[in-house]
Amino acid sequence: MISARTLAPAEVAALLHFYADAGVEWLLEDEPVDRIAAFAAQQAAHASQKRERTAQPAEAPQAAARRAPGGDRNAAAPPVRAPASATALAIPDAEAIASARLAASSAHSLEELKLALEAFGGCNLKNGARSTVFTDGNPAAGVMIIGPMPTADDDRDGVPFSGRQGQLLDRMLAAIGLSRQTALISNVVPWRPPGNRPPSAVEIDICRPFIERQIELAAPKHLLLLGNFTARYFFGEDGTIFNLRGEWRDLTFGNMTVPALASLHPQDLLTAPANKALAWRDLMLFRSRLPG
Repeated sequence: MISARTLAPAEVAALLHFYADAGVEWLLEDEPVDRIAAFAAQQAAHASQKRERTAQPAEAPQAAARRAPGGDRNAAAPPVRAPASATALAIPDAEAIASARLAASSAHSLEELKLALEAFGGCNLKNGARSTVFTDGNPAAGVMIIGPMPTADDDRDGVPFSGRQGQLLDRMLAAIGLSRQTALISNVVPWRPPGNRPPSAVEIDICRPFIERQIELAAPKHLLLLGNFTARYFFGEDGTIFNLRGEWRDLTFGNMTVPALASLHPQDLLTAPANKALAWRDLMLFRSRLPG
């Protein structure tokens, strides 16, 4: 077992970078902890305290005042306050959604939209993310590629489609004559959800004004949507990517209509390489619409 105490600072830094690149997000303690036993002990302590409270009910404040030496029997007893409830999770609400719409609509360029996103504090996802992942590539290319949400690699680098998924996407684009210099790459959600969980419905509603305004400002001529989440988000349907892929659909953003094609996400191809044949058909269909 490697101990940090035996490593030089440079070696510790290199090791931590290696763990981050490998996808490690949690560090273990030096000694094992039996969480099951600790939880059982905590439950037993709570049960014991509950039995004690039940066996010895608290005396009413009015009675305590009458029994106290020199107590005023006619004095009004102080009101009994209910115990404070546990602090609720700060889930964004309609006010946060309205704030997101205002921030997005006030941006008149992609640079202004990026600044608005970085300054926006109404989404819980931002609190747990390292980076606000905006766009990568050429905004004037006329081709926009959109994925679902940042991965751990994206969050670390601050760039959409980083790591292995990004490398595969680069090869997919190269196969049809595109690159990050000839396309604009983005995600529906600009902040990585904790543990890669799906965003909640409210979180999605908060992010919606930003990605839609981003598309309006970039004004692409063609959209390539990657993955289940992205296709469902834009098409408003509950099917899988296998049902939603391979068919052009027109999407409207403000006064602009853009043809969009859904296909498999690079992660789908890394997990199941047999899906590459389907992705290749989609890429060729997408390429057939492009000029040149």
